[in-house]
Amino acid sequence: MIYLDYNATTPVDKRVVEAIKEAMIDHWGNPSSGHVIGKKGKKMLEQARSNLASLLDVMPEEIIFTSGGTESNNMVILGLASHYAPKKRHIITSAIEHPSVLNPCLYLLEKGWDISFVPVDKNGIVDITAFKKAIRPDTFLATIMLANNETGAIQPIQELASICSKHEILLHCDAAQAVGKIEVNIKELGVDYLTVAGHKLYAPKGIGALFVKKGRPLEKILHGAGQEYGWRPGTEPVPAAVGLGMAAKISATKLKHEPTRQQQLRERLFEGLKNIFPRLVRHGLPDKTLPNTLSVSFPGLLANDLLAEMDKLCASTGAACHDRSVSISHVLGAMGVSKDVAVGTVRLSLGYYTDEDEIDEAITMFESALRNKKAGSSRP
Repeated sequence: MIYLDYNATTPVDKRVVEAIKEAMIDHWGNPSSGHVIGKKGKKMLEQARSNLASLLDVMPEEIIFTSGGTESNNMVILGLASHYAPKKRHIITSAIEHPSVLNPCLYLLEKGWDISFVPVDKNGIVDITAFKKAIRPDTFLATIMLANNETGAIQPIQELASICSKHEILLHCDAAQAVGKIEVNIKELGVDYLTVAGHKLYAPKGIGALFVKKGRPLEKILHGAGQEYGWRPGTEPVPAAVGLGMAAKISATKLKHEPTRQQQLRERLFEGLKNIFPRLVRHGLPDKTLPNTLSVSFPGLLANDLLAEMDKLCASTGAACHDRSVSISHVLGAMGVSKDVAVGTVRLSLGYYTDEDEIDEAITMFESALRNKKAGSSRP
């Protein structure tokens, strides 16, 4: 199999697996227990927290372990909405956010909050002018992703953070797709809250984290005991957290060379696809997208049909088929991509284990699929 779907999820690094095994077998105590076995679990938990904090250049006590990106995003959006109601009831977000941001916002919209969905340009970058115009006296939060999961488009978070600071608006950044792929330094970004998802970082599924800048408000959305500084109750999943901590430690060394290596492979892939399909359309600017992400369209074809011809290639499409109808992704729609182009969109995302041989083989697979009459005759 050729796996080019690292933005969907990553395989768990073997070193992460070994760290998890050690935590499960040798340090299985409840970290809230005061005895020696519990203290060993607590020590591993705090080391994992320090590893992640070091990667993000923050203090360990600013890291809260969660079940993943969805919980982290909900904690911020719903928690702050509760904290600021009823005096402030306005949130700014973008039209290309992940559903774990959009849906909590839509939920609040139904409950009487006001939500501004800022548009993006044709390259998937948030419109700064529209963002500024959306600001109101009762705006308490802006939530904008660092990098888009479909196109890889990297957002101008530092500039948005500066704007928010001037207007005393809190800024949350969903960095689930960015952490581990590019350097994410929270101090440089200037955000108040930031989301991490473990399974995008070669850690297991079901573990994530939320950065909360010291002194920033947050209202609990779960109620129980006092774990995770009182923000996230429930017995801590020490093995999973240890896995995330190890993944963060590995990432700190990988970031020295992986982004450049993956970007070179991505361009090799793009050039190969362009050579075999000259009408290929690329979404996003190469220098403003994640180095591992390539979103391209094959106009006149259905991406689902194209990928169906390649049963040994794992990738994602930019549209979904439902009973002979095709719906394009909200991200491509927000970018103004026409339906006939959008339905032919394939997202190819690379990772630690992608090499030149796999890239060349993937290009060969596409070439064979494009020659197939079934793929060639499919029309939106």
